[in-house]
Amino acid sequence: METSKLRNVAIIAHVDHGKTTLVDELFRQSGMFRENQEVADRLMDSSDLERERGITITSKNGSYKYKDYSINIIDTPGHADFGGQVERVLRMSDGCLLLVDAQEGPMPQTFFVLKKALAINLPVIVCINKIDKPGSRCDWVLDQVFDLFVKLNAPDELLDFPVVYASARDGYARYAENDGNNDMEPISAMIVKHIPAPSGSADNPLQMQVNSIDYSPYMGRLGIGKVVNGTLKINTDIAVARRDGSIKPIRITKLFRFECNEKVACNEAITGEIVAIAGMVDVTVGVTFCDPLDPRPLPLVEIDPPTISMNFIPNDSPFAGREGKFVTSRHIEERLQREMLSDVALVAVPLTDAVGFKVSGRGELHLSILIEKMRREGFEFQVTRPQVIFKEENGQKLEPYETLTIDVDENYQGPVIEKLGKLKGQMEEMTTENGMARLVYKIPTRGLLGFRSDFMTDTKGLGIMNYVFAEYGPYAGEIINRINGVLIVKDTGVTVAYALATLQERGRLFLGAAIPVYAGQIIGENSRNTDMVVNPSKGKKLSNVRASGTDDATIVIPPVDLSLEQCIAYINDDELVEITPKAIRLRKKVAKLKP
Repeated sequence: METSKLRNVAIIAHVDHGKTTLVDELFRQSGMFRENQEVADRLMDSSDLERERGITITSKNGSYKYKDYSINIIDTPGHADFGGQVERVLRMSDGCLLLVDAQEGPMPQTFFVLKKALAINLPVIVCINKIDKPGSRCDWVLDQVFDLFVKLNAPDELLDFPVVYASARDGYARYAENDGNNDMEPISAMIVKHIPAPSGSADNPLQMQVNSIDYSPYMGRLGIGKVVNGTLKINTDIAVARRDGSIKPIRITKLFRFECNEKVACNEAITGEIVAIAGMVDVTVGVTFCDPLDPRPLPLVEIDPPTISMNFIPNDSPFAGREGKFVTSRHIEERLQREMLSDVALVAVPLTDAVGFKVSGRGELHLSILIEKMRREGFEFQVTRPQVIFKEENGQKLEPYETLTIDVDENYQGPVIEKLGKLKGQMEEMTTENGMARLVYKIPTRGLLGFRSDFMTDTKGLGIMNYVFAEYGPYAGEIINRINGVLIVKDTGVTVAYALATLQERGRLFLGAAIPVYAGQIIGENSRNTDMVVNPSKGKKLSNVRASGTDDATIVIPPVDLSLEQCIAYINDDELVEITPKAIRLRKKVAKLKP
């Protein structure tokens, strides 16, 4: 394979605009699979969490053949909370394929990922996807994309971007919206034509920066990156330039290139290839593999700073140690250290006033995915309410702001606008079309903590909200996210339907019957703004005296089933979320046992 026949392209888009489905179809139509081979949908979303949530969490590498070209595909996350992945893996690509929904148009994460691509002057092919939608409006979307390029100060040569129309689900792409083509060939042809071959020379000293980390149960940690200069061969001695500037000699034991969505062992990698390397036990993102006789480290990737933090602390509830396999602070520390090696957007430091760790990330979703991964691995711990990370410049207190975009039915926009006003949101744009309103707000990150559940209630589940980090701005003042108190368990026991039937008149319940609870645990939300201590284990007194109507069937309304993200967003500063492999519980930091 010659370098001139290589193409490295990143697929970037807003979440749920069809990146992974598009990659699946490119692989299928390239002949990478046998006719009778069973291929899973969303092939690149390999983890259980990604398949369950329908989003890409970590970037993936793959490749396929088109004529005599080898096209390396980098599937990137679309959610801004995983933007650290996008910033790193764009270094491996020589161009981007920007997917935009043919009905929704550019969304907040479209702005975010395109901004990152333009910052390093990558050529962009625009793919207007989902043109099979009844509400598709390709001309309007194209105008919006052009306006977005202008807004991001794209250089003149990038403003004349090529456009392709596609329906990844139905397996076709077209140069014009209605030209009748029924395969994906136009996308591959455009990649070959408009994305340049990798620069660099095989005659220069070796340079390859690790932009992503993978793990093999047999080979351990694998560093993934593009060979910028030189040539890599197995069983050769090279040098590693670490993030702290030190140089360490190592030996390459295994080399893998990507074919379809799998890694295939090879003996050599040429300039421009994206490969995975085994041989360095503590390989981290950002290190550069160099020529030992002429080491030339590549500059480190600039990563946007975290905006939200939470405390991860060992579980000290009455049920501590019953359900988890890893329960000590040492276990938590080792796991967080491993995560930071592969996720450079995550920061974890020990707490100075207690046992535990302050973990900082890009947003609620970023941290909740980490919590869910740890929970499934057998960890048991507690987390505090998310806190935004403040700054101080020139004596002024600054906090992070988000650009919030909401699509909602006009009938429901009133309550949404009212609530966002109370959360210090400032409306920047409002458009209405076909009975739908699009609202664009600038709002403090604090105001969005816990807002999603209220928003879905106010819009009857029909609203769509997306947000992306905008900037640090002046402190907006006090924001009250939750005005209701909670129902707190008085004594350890097991919930019974008889007691719950009475308590449901006091507010919303989070638990049903026959569930073990302990003193200080939160089992519901009070209808008033104060906390209430209750006894959900109180059973009916049994006697041989009967009265008319006393033996009617007990009716308990189904409890509100809070997800992990909802639990994290719901709690106040004096409350915790207890995380175990079998349960997620809410509790007070200090049990309030007096009614």
